[in-house]
Amino acid sequence: MLSDPLPGKLPAATDLVISIHSADAAGPATGHGMAMATSYTAHGDHTAEEGAANWTATTGSWFYLDAVRVHARSAAVVALGDSITDGWQSSTDLNRRWPDYLARRLRRADSEVKGVANEGISGNKVLADGAGQSALNRLERDVLSHPGVRTVFLFEGVNDIKAHTGVTAEDLIAGYREIVARAHAAGKCVVGATVGPFKGWPEWDPAAEAVRQEVNAFIRDGGEFDAVADFDRVLRSPYDPERMLPFLDNGDHIHPNDTGMQAMADAVDLNSLDCTPD
Repeated sequence: MLSDPLPGKLPAATDLVISIHSADAAGPATGHGMAMATSYTAHGDHTAEEGAANWTATTGSWFYLDAVRVHARSAAVVALGDSITDGWQSSTDLNRRWPDYLARRLRRADSEVKGVANEGISGNKVLADGAGQSALNRLERDVLSHPGVRTVFLFEGVNDIKAHTGVTAEDLIAGYREIVARAHAAGKCVVGATVGPFKGWPEWDPAAEAVRQEVNAFIRDGGEFDAVADFDRVLRSPYDPERMLPFLDNGDHIHPNDTGMQAMADAVDLNSLDCTPD
């Protein structure tokens, strides 16, 4: 459901506060569980109030609102990913997810691509529903339906691999190929990011690592993507390439810290985001 258009202009990087009142709220609410940002709740309808006096409780989730569609003069990139894109283990309320760092780089760059839409969902997979619909099943709703999108930035796969559900490299590659084909059919180009190291995470084992290596070889050299961001190369330790560099690791060995998030964004070739599909 879309609201009426809202008039007015907003400068880049504006923090937008949206107040919602549901008169008949009951039962579970749709939302985004891991916002990495603080929101405030209240009893009763206080949506027209400019002050915060009645908004006394806090939550780390976003409810009801899925997206704000901005009609910008520049093109946008959509980051389609899992908890790393969602920003888990980055600093709450400071906008230090890797797509945030990428957006800041783009604002300073001479590029027609400026906006970055973060469509990361913690636990999300390419192939199977679970933590939200799979990347394949939500591609149209969460990515291709957004206005002004020029580039899809695909960074998913580790949850498929570490789940040990029998997913092979061939299965995951087939999923990537479908996403690329559908994005190209919609006139978007696709940047693929390699799957980062996760040795030390409880679900890591040599079999999962073998799948990750095969998948990454396809992403780098398969020629299916319009461009590649090698996040594996950025994050891995030179002393144990199957493990994340401790300086970039938040401590759970799969999610980067703020420094790792920035290193990922800094590794993206901004020219690759301003492209046309092959």
